[in-house]
Formats: sequence, structure tokens, C-alpha cells
Amino acid sequence: MLALMNSPAKLPKSVLKRLIRKSINRATRGYGTDGTGPGDSPLKRLLDESASFNDVKTRHPEQQWATLPYRDGTCVRRQGAFFYGDKKDPRDVSIILFPGQGSQYVGMAKDLLKFPLAKDLFELASYILKYDLLKLCLEGPKDKLDETRYCQPAVMVCSLAAIERLKEERPNAIVNCVGTAGFSLGEITALVFAGALGFERALHLVRVRGEAMQLACEANKGGMLTVWYGPDSKLGAACVKAKEWASDKGDEVPECRIANYLFPHCKVVSGSESAIEFLAMNYKQFKLRRVKRLPVSGAFHSDLMAPAVEPFRKALNKSDIQDPIISVYSNVDGKRYHNAEHIRKQLPRQIVKPVKWEQLLHVVYERGQDEYFPRTFECGPGTSLRATLKEVNVKAWQESFGIEA
Repeated sequence: MLALMNSPAKLPKSVLKRLIRKSINRATRGYGTDGTGPGDSPLKRLLDESASFNDVKTRHPEQQWATLPYRDGTCVRRQGAFFYGDKKDPRDVSIILFPGQGSQYVGMAKDLLKFPLAKDLFELASYILKYDLLKLCLEGPKDKLDETRYCQPAVMVCSLAAIERLKEERPNAIVNCVGTAGFSLGEITALVFAGALGFERALHLVRVRGEAMQLACEANKGGMLTVWYGPDSKLGAACVKAKEWASDKGDEVPECRIANYLFPHCKVVSGSESAIEFLAMNYKQFKLRRVKRLPVSGAFHSDLMAPAVEPFRKALNKSDIQDPIISVYSNVDGKRYHNAEHIRKQLPRQIVKPVKWEQLLHVVYERGQDEYFPRTFECGPGTSLRATLKEVNVKAWQESFGIEA
């Protein structure tokens, strides 16, 4: 059992530094100050923009549609302590979850256009991003939508547009929300919903995050594999062997580690290309039940994403962050963010740390045997988070609903 919980050792700092230098060198190749020749780089431009970007200033109060879940004056900053004060009936409150990259599909958002504020979200996003985000969501092409740099803003905006739908259809779910969380990218969406980040700034941060992760993917080929296993499986040993195989095959940065803790007997592994190929071919040798290659372009939530951390951290440090209005739970350890400073320190680490989603769900839904559960709403494309919740806590899942984009 210990082998299942332990992942291979971290990469040495010297290797990480070399990885970052290599990624930056590759990224700078072929770009000049006008984007056509040597001398400038996508990473440098992202950092420059993070320092100079200004949030859009609305001219009329009615244009401040959804940068916060609660309009000014309608909620005081005490909902995060809802569960920790006087005893309340859990049936009167709600939890809201936001999906991450991988939930996207061509045609998402079409059912949200009848909600004017949701449509405004896409108009502002397109203005900031300099391309038609709504058209990309509705029409694709799929290969472009699946690219990290486009996928991440699309999923975040669709998820917040779904909140506008929830506001119209079930307003009490918003007013009585006491906690929120998001899977990977979805954690930034959750921070917007909780008032810690403004929408415009969050969208810019997601653009920096997506672009930097895309560059890391292109510089260091890798992949991800969903693994189902049993009590007799040897997932830890499989990761160690796959990493050794990748080293022997010449992967410049051999890597293989658990990237997502989903639910009992199911995890996602990230690794360099040869390591993932080894696991896909030899999983039965380690008594793994089943594996499935994920359609992603890189080894997310692993040290192969290290080059993306610094651009995101620098952009985050230029951002105005507030204490969350409601409880927001971190992917890194499953626990609540304490305050704005905690967010500033913890959020960049999420790019290279495993997503401890199973652990997070245990924290959020911990209840006594005879206690009721809050209503849970998954807001965004797909239903993957509700499916995962069913595997972790079926009683909580019975009180869950999907508000699809």
C-alpha cells in the first residue's frame, strides 16, 4: 500500500534550472521585437504585459455584471465562516465547483446566450484576448480549442457564464453559497467567484498561465495517463520503473509522477513521453487494472511544467488580490485559503503540484453519519466533477446538480 502513495523523488534543482533555461531558449527562438525575429520571446512579452495590463474600467454601474458573485452592499465578508459559527442546517446552503482543462467541447456556451450578462462576459473576454472567444467555443475548430492557450480562457469564461445562468434559475444557490473549489484551472474561476480576483485580471492571469504552459509543453514533450488500480497494484513501483525507462531512452528530463488524485483506485499520472508510453504498454506487469491516455499536449502538474511557474507568479504579483468572501479550497493541499497573501504564495505552486481533488472533497464534505449535505452545483462545461464526487461521497453526490455551459 505504501507504494501506491509514494511518487518518485523530485527532480534535482540543477535539472529544473536547466529545464527552465532550455524552455526559455526554445521559446525565444524565431521571435524579434516585432514578433518576427530574434531578440524577444513569448515569455518576455507575457511578463511585460502582466506589468502593464490594466483592468477595464466600466462607465456605468449596470456594466459591472459579474466580476463578483455578490454586488456591493449585498453581502458582508463573513460567509466563509458559515460552518464554523452557530450550527446551521446544511440543506440551506450550497457548494459550487468549477471544472478545469479537459472539460471543453465545441458547441459549449450555446445554451447560455439567452442570458444577457453571460453574453457580456464573452464580449469583454474577446475584447481583452483580442480574438472571438465565443465563436471559438461555439464553432471550434476542436484542435484549436484544445490548445492550452485557448482552452483555459474558454473554460473559465464558460464556467462564469454558467454562474449567470444559476443566478437566474436558482438565485438562492448564489446567496447561500458558503464554499467553492475548482479543478486545476477551475481554482482561478473559484477565486473570481469568491471575490478574490476581478474577472478582467483573472482572465489575463489565465492567458499568461495558458501561454506559459503551452510553451512548456512544446519544449518538453510529455503526456498524461488515467490509471485504475486495485489493492494489489504497484502504481508507485510502476512510476519509478517508467522514469528509469525514460532516462534510458534519452528523455532530457525523465519524469513520471501522480498528477491528479481523483477518487479511490483512480489517479492520473504525468510524465515525459517515453515514461507514459512505457506505462501504457506495461501496466499489466504492475497489476494495474486499466489505463487511458488523455488527449493533452503535456505533462501537467509535474516538474515538466516548471518553466510556466515564474511567468505566472510575476503576473500574479502584479495583481490586486482580496481576501475571499467565501471559503475557497486549494488543490495543493485540499485546505481553505487563509487570505489574499496565502493565495499569492500558494497558487503558482499548483502548476507543478499534484491536484489533490479526492482529499479536497473529503475536507469539504466531512459530516457526521446522520448529518445532511449541502446542495452542490457544478458550473461549467461537462459533468466530470459530479462523476468524481459520486465515487468519493455518494450521499453528497445525491444533492448535486449540473449547470452546464
